[in-house]
Amino acid sequence: MGHELLKIGLAMPVALALMAPASAQQATAGPQPIGGTRLDIVASGEVSAVPDIATIGAGVVTQQPTAAAAMSENASRTAATVAAIRKAGVADRDIQTTAISLSPQYRYADNQPPVITGYQASSRVSVRFRDVRKAGPILDSLVAAGANQIDGPTLSIDKPEPLLDQARQKAVAEARARADLYARAAGLSVKRIVAISEGSFEPPMMPRPAPMMMMARGKEAADTSIEAGEQKLSISLSVTFELN
Repeated sequence: MGHELLKIGLAMPVALALMAPASAQQATAGPQPIGGTRLDIVASGEVSAVPDIATIGAGVVTQQPTAAAAMSENASRTAATVAAIRKAGVADRDIQTTAISLSPQYRYADNQPPVITGYQASSRVSVRFRDVRKAGPILDSLVAAGANQIDGPTLSIDKPEPLLDQARQKAVAEARARADLYARAAGLSVKRIVAISEGSFEPPMMPRPAPMMMMARGKEAADTSIEAGEQKLSISLSVTFELN
């Protein structure tokens, strides 16, 4: 019985000793060190596309002697504005209330405390158009329905990922071509890509005009037109090469 215990006690350290090298190899495994010349390249890829989404802010501002009257009129005109948006075919998911406010209006005089003369109520909705060509005519219908403050449009691309993938491919190709150029100039050749790091992508921002108060349109006024133009999407990559 004593001999059996001794055999077990000796076997366990041997087994642990045999396992130790494998565990050490797994713990230290990692990227192979660069044996040749290191080359760091920053390259970008760019694609252009026509925006297919237009976002516009539509607001209603009303003024009345009392807070209740200002809010009531504002609610009525806002409801008419939203109804006009829905009637134009804009889905509920593309209509979002972004602000509602009520503030007193004051009259100031020298050496006198300010006096409240009335109240101003305002509400605002953000409208997303999935057919950019319809955005202009709908704007005209919003003004006719009661909206008196418009800003935008902000033009964007609904699904940019496939386009960004094209930009990534262009960026990698550009980095590889530049690495080949440097390698030839130095009398070397590109052995492998060691690392690729992608910079953060920020969608292009279209300039947004300040809110504009809309006046009543005369019969001679032309319909509002929105031109989509083109937007550029770009990706920047940092690529590390090994040359030999």
